[in-house]
Amino acid sequence: MDRIILKIGGMSCAACAARIEKGLQQLPGVRRAEVNLALEQATVEYDQGEVNLADITQKIESLGYSVPAEKAELRIEGMSCAACSARIEKELNRLAGVKQASVNLATEVATVEYYPARVDVEELIRTVRRAGYDAKPLEAGRQKEAAESDELTGRRRMLIFAIAFSLPFLLMMLAELLELPLPHWMMSAPVQIMLATPVQFIAGFTFYRGAYFALKNGAANMDVLVALGTSAAYFYSLIVSILDPHADLYFETSAILITLVLLGKYLESLAKGRTSEAIKKLMGLAPRTARVIRDGQEMDIPTELVMVGDQVLVRPGERIPVDGKVIEGYSAVDESMLTGESIPVDKQAGDLVAGGTVNKFGMLQVEATRVGRDTVLAQIVRAVEEAQGSKAPIQRLADIVASYFVPAVIAIALLTFVVWYWVIGDGNLARALINATAVLVIACPCAMGLATPTSVMVGTGRGAENGVLFRGGEHLERTHKVDTVVLDKTGTITKGEPVLVDVIAAPAFAGREEELLQWAAQAEYMSEHPIAQAIVKGAEERLKGFQPATPEEFTAIPGKGIHTRQEGRVILIGTRRFLKDHQVDITSMQEAVDDLEQAGRTAVLMAVDGQVAAALAVADTVKEHSAEAIKDLQESGIEVWMITGDNRRTAEAIARQVGIENVLAEVLPEDKAREIKRLRDQGRVVAMVGDGINDAPALATADVGIAVGTGTDVAMEAADITLMRGDLRSIVTAIRLSRATMRNIKQNLFWAFIYNIIGIPVAAAGFLNPVIAGAAMALSSVSVVSNALRLKRVKLA
Repeated sequence: MDRIILKIGGMSCAACAARIEKGLQQLPGVRRAEVNLALEQATVEYDQGEVNLADITQKIESLGYSVPAEKAELRIEGMSCAACSARIEKELNRLAGVKQASVNLATEVATVEYYPARVDVEELIRTVRRAGYDAKPLEAGRQKEAAESDELTGRRRMLIFAIAFSLPFLLMMLAELLELPLPHWMMSAPVQIMLATPVQFIAGFTFYRGAYFALKNGAANMDVLVALGTSAAYFYSLIVSILDPHADLYFETSAILITLVLLGKYLESLAKGRTSEAIKKLMGLAPRTARVIRDGQEMDIPTELVMVGDQVLVRPGERIPVDGKVIEGYSAVDESMLTGESIPVDKQAGDLVAGGTVNKFGMLQVEATRVGRDTVLAQIVRAVEEAQGSKAPIQRLADIVASYFVPAVIAIALLTFVVWYWVIGDGNLARALINATAVLVIACPCAMGLATPTSVMVGTGRGAENGVLFRGGEHLERTHKVDTVVLDKTGTITKGEPVLVDVIAAPAFAGREEELLQWAAQAEYMSEHPIAQAIVKGAEERLKGFQPATPEEFTAIPGKGIHTRQEGRVILIGTRRFLKDHQVDITSMQEAVDDLEQAGRTAVLMAVDGQVAAALAVADTVKEHSAEAIKDLQESGIEVWMITGDNRRTAEAIARQVGIENVLAEVLPEDKAREIKRLRDQGRVVAMVGDGINDAPALATADVGIAVGTGTDVAMEAADITLMRGDLRSIVTAIRLSRATMRNIKQNLFWAFIYNIIGIPVAAAGFLNPVIAGAAMALSSVSVVSNALRLKRVKLA
């Protein structure tokens, strides 16, 4: 199954989004289609064997909308004739995701229209190189910025055009209101026709085009309402001006209405641009150029041209362009954009660095390990983009209403006309027409369509800025219902870096602590468990000349212990239950183990040839802000539980340190999911917080799975929410943000519905001038987006 995100052009309201969704879902092979009006994009999941990208774009375009592709211009080197350019064109056009590619031999430039969800510039360049030529981006970086501003520039130009022709009408209205004299020629029908016609058919062309395609496909949207309302006023005035030059004309109604709607759309675009500022900030962290060493020479190249294996030089004060491994140099790197820690981290040969982080003072030579779309920063940006493009379940209500809204408004407008013409107005055609027009133009399906996605966009963006990545709008919505949080102990409440603190020999092995530690470290050398690594590291620090040796046999039993054979000795290391299962008498070490566990230390027992030999104690320190975060959760009315595979005494000692009363101890990894299900069966809404890998079944079982990442190691695919900074206070941030976002969405939906519920009857009753109705409609969408932007100021900490 493939998944693609396409930009959609030409949508005006929620009815458009619903129509595209319906059309796409009718295609054979399309499993799921979601259209986000605020982001103006469609997310489509499909089986490539049954339907392809061309079918999907063709379907969208047949519905009357556009699928704008991004454009890249590449400088081609090595072409010698027309056959070269034809070959490159052919190879580029074969790529999935390339809409069209053309190569100009004279200018040595390839112009490629492509869908970035399926292919990127780096892949285009690789394709050209595979064909035997070289390619470089032409003015990399500027094209995207220019493309993003094209739509806004077009809206602004058309708005200025409409204002220029509508301004005289506004002056006429003010003069009439203030009883000021105006030249007779200015009020004449020919002058009004000359002013209104360009606005109606040039500035208003976008509404006619949208209405045509909507009606052609058996649906209706906001364009239909605007086109109907303004056309009624324009053509009525045109006909009356011919039949009776002295009659009242309403050209100003149609012209000013179109201008006001264009103004509203322009302001809406400006406001919607601000909702995606988080994405722009994240993208701005990546430097545009990188200094690489190729063929022994240093050269500056666009970052997207850096290849895996390239040697990258990073000077003091520069941002690291790609993910990589330090191969030379020493410096401190500011990783605050990933981890939230303001203190720079020392880096030297062998250490990993992430793209977008800042090299503070030393020169670093880095070998690129992940570039382009594979870097941590790119993954974060992609995760936020996908979250912003997803739908929250609460949006279903607005989608259902929007599908019936426009036809209902047209019916109400017709009823208004009939009642005013035949019942109330006694044949007053002008009055009936004006009131019907007011009904058409005051109705606003846009506000309903924007109510949810704009809040989701701002909310997920605000989360990313605070180190919280939501995988989708549905997870953002579900989080506000959480009443129980279950925290894994190791690596979540604690640092997950246990340290060996004590080796206590059994009476039969008294005085042989160093020898026992050496045996234990050699036995644990093959294990990846944190406790095993702590024992090995402890041996390296305590024993001079310690050299680990691979055991002859090694078996690890998850959640219990290890069984090894080395130099003829059978060694068991693990829990009390594990040793008892192997018929080892641990009575002589029981008291020592109890004392260690009472102190909050994790004790593992060691047996040699069936005889208990020692207790090894490791301690894992609690994270600095764990207790504070848990207290904040409890004060928010959330019940906090701790789950761990450790024995009960150790678990309860850690729980006391951080203020947790509910402890699930001695739970094997495979049983954690069962405990989460048990809590859910009690009617709780449960969030499970773990490392995203070992706790994957429990995370999947919970209502909300939260993975704790560590900046450069973000487990974004493992859970519904990823905490990039590994700080439990981010859980509080996620829940507060979810609650604030849901309040904001409900506010938006309330005002969107109440506006139409009140506005339409008032217009139908004849209490609203169409110009005022148009202004109200234009501002309704702006007010919804502006309210969503208030989430930027919500206090989360």
